[in-house]
Amino acid sequence: MDEQDRRHLTHAVDLAEAALEAGDEPFGSVLVDAAGTVLRTAVNEAVHRNATIHPELTLAQWAGDHLDPDARTGATVYTSGEHCPMCSAAHAWVGLGRIVYASSSAQTARWVAELGGPPSPVAALPITTVAPGIPVEGPDEELAARVRELHRRFRER
Repeated sequence: MDEQDRRHLTHAVDLAEAALEAGDEPFGSVLVDAAGTVLRTAVNEAVHRNATIHPELTLAQWAGDHLDPDARTGATVYTSGEHCPMCSAAHAWVGLGRIVYASSSAQTARWVAELGGPPSPVAALPITTVAPGIPVEGPDEELAARVRELHRRFRER
């Protein structure tokens, strides 16, 4: 992971913290073009709106509506948590490029269970199982520790 990746991934975790501070689950994502320019950001709205308003899905939908196929392929999504199956599928269907995540689905599922949260209604499948053609990088252990703390704070509210 280079310096630019680290900066954008940290931004995604900052957005997850903002989602938590707004009363939602701690997930945040950043859509970046091939030149490294931030195109769009999103935070989780599963508590405030409905359980499908994940930042990764929001960014995939936006990209599908606003970017041409080449721009989508060249884009990277940086996210605080690995995409769930719904978000992985949306990412693949619109043809977005690489995903870089701070914490894995398996880590998140384990943390939620340890913290007494309910199990997810959807299996914690890796992105590469749902959408095998997408290049992925993660988890980042340093930022994953920060994400775990955000989940602890959410569960202890």
